[in-house]
Amino acid sequence: MARRNRRSNAGSQPAALATLGPGRFELSGDLGFDDAARMLAEGDAAFSGLKKAEIDLANVARVDSAGLALLLEWSVSARESGRALVYLHVPPAISALAGISDVSELLEPMVAGGG
Repeated sequence: MARRNRRSNAGSQPAALATLGPGRFELSGDLGFDDAARMLAEGDAAFSGLKKAEIDLANVARVDSAGLALLLEWSVSARESGRALVYLHVPPAISALAGISDVSELLEPMVAGGG
């Protein structure tokens, strides 16, 4: 049996992480299973050594449970490393998925050092 290509939907865009400036990033495209491992590695490399990172999610088109897991992993990693990670412009689909998964608090900002 042939493996079905998950990205067969017309108009789907691969996830991409762009640097907007020091400590500022934009995540865009479809955030899901197909890109989660690649984006985890890209984010780890991009956020390494930063005390604070802001990630704009306004241009995330679609998200599935693997995409949510990616955001949660970035959040947990930041907290464990004493870094602040802030998600900006969280799309309603991500908020809803986090809410029904009972993990919304893990996407909330964590401020390192109380400020």
